[in-house]
Amino acid sequence: MKALATWSGALAGVLLIVIGGLLPVASLWPDGTLSVVDLPATWQVPSLLLCALVCGPRAGMLAAVAYLSLGLLDLPVFTAGGGLSYVLEPGFGYLAGFIPAAWLTGRLSQQQGMGEVEAQTTAAAAGLVTLQFCGLLNIALGSLLGRWDETFLRLVMDYSLGPLPTQLALCAATGVLAVVMRWLLLIRE
Repeated sequence: MKALATWSGALAGVLLIVIGGLLPVASLWPDGTLSVVDLPATWQVPSLLLCALVCGPRAGMLAAVAYLSLGLLDLPVFTAGGGLSYVLEPGFGYLAGFIPAAWLTGRLSQQQGMGEVEAQTTAAAAGLVTLQFCGLLNIALGSLLGRWDETFLRLVMDYSLGPLPTQLALCAATGVLAVVMRWLLLIRE
């Protein structure tokens, strides 16, 4: 029964990640009237973290591996398409970071006392930090090897620091959603 829960959680997770990659993050911004402002992120990372928080580390890692496999097998699920050549892109380190981020987030979510929003948000933020570390490592190595035309600082701004505030805010939303979903699915600590 546990295997069925893991596989169904992984399937739900990969679907969430694919759909999350298609949905831009927007915010209402008051400037005399309320207007919608696009933010530099998608729901892709929060979807992965939500899967790991609710379904655990195995399902989260399986979802991450399935998502990466889909993209590397030429399905255009990544931001700039897909295919094996995507491993040479600056953003691939962040995608590769999905696997350790899902594992860490899922493991943390299974610890005692993780039923509160703050604890779930902290676990999601830890996963985000892991993902950011993997992405920055890839950018640093690629820059040292001269793989890209952009400067190291430009890549860090575009891929890491630019989306980071939005992603951190989405960690809080993910923590709230995880608590609600765990309660609805009768997942107890």
